[in-house]
Amino acid sequence: MDEPAAPKARELRRQTAEIKRSANAVAESAGELTDSADRRTILAGDRTLLAAERTYAAWVRTALAAMASGVGARALTHDVLPDWIGKVSGSLLVIFAGFCLIAAVWREIHGSPTPPAPDMRRIPIGLLVPMTGFLLLVAIAALIGIWAA
Repeated sequence: MDEPAAPKARELRRQTAEIKRSANAVAESAGELTDSADRRTILAGDRTLLAAERTYAAWVRTALAAMASGVGARALTHDVLPDWIGKVSGSLLVIFAGFCLIAAVWREIHGSPTPPAPDMRRIPIGLLVPMTGFLLLVAIAALIGIWAA
């Protein structure tokens, strides 16, 4: 009633080959998952770097808006309100702009830890500091213009 040994051996070889194929597929899939996890880590570093740059841009954008508002406040209140109100409100807005510019550089340099091996390069600090310094000089000139006019 037992089957002959040769068909059992063939079936055993077929099952063994199927198990080997399945094991190879599992090993290949595990390798792809590891590669995928590494890639996600690199992309997370890129996202962190880009988020820091967007934060810097938001600080600078806020500073420019405050500077323009300060000059505008002085100009709009010139003949309408007492002179000192326009000067004080314009000065406060321009001083706030200076604070935003200093905070932008501070946050960019000291704000976040280095992301894990991003594909992208950071904007060089040697470029950010002089450009932000120039904008700070513009804010000082606006402040002088508010009080001199």
